[in-house]
Amino acid sequence: MAVFAWSEKYSVGVGEIDDQHKQLIALIERLNGAMRLGQGKQVLGGILSELVKYVGTHFATEERLMKTYGYPEYEQHRDKHQKMTQRVLDIQDEFETNRTNITLDVMKYLENWVDKHILGTDMRYSSFFSQKGLI
Repeated sequence: MAVFAWSEKYSVGVGEIDDQHKQLIALIERLNGAMRLGQGKQVLGGILSELVKYVGTHFATEERLMKTYGYPEYEQHRDKHQKMTQRVLDIQDEFETNRTNITLDVMKYLENWVDKHILGTDMRYSSFFSQKGLI
């Protein structure tokens, strides 16, 4: 299991979004720390609740900025957000219906989120926002 800590490689250059990404990485670290202590399942419910709130706030922030500045890949990015939101809700449902072994699945999903979405998809708008003077 990879351990994440905030570094500038995750920065998209927009302070509000970077601050929110830091919150996601902090959630990952809390889950990772609890799992190392054998307490992953005990903290997972709270982390999932925070994650549901996070996706609502974070994706709304990104989408608002994309619409405001006319980001050309807005629709595709929004579609990815909708799929990610649904996956988070599905994970929460799995947890609440007492399905087992999802702590590791959640950790892998969150790691993938950082690796693929922040470092991939989100970085695509970084230069766009820079050109618009937002950064």
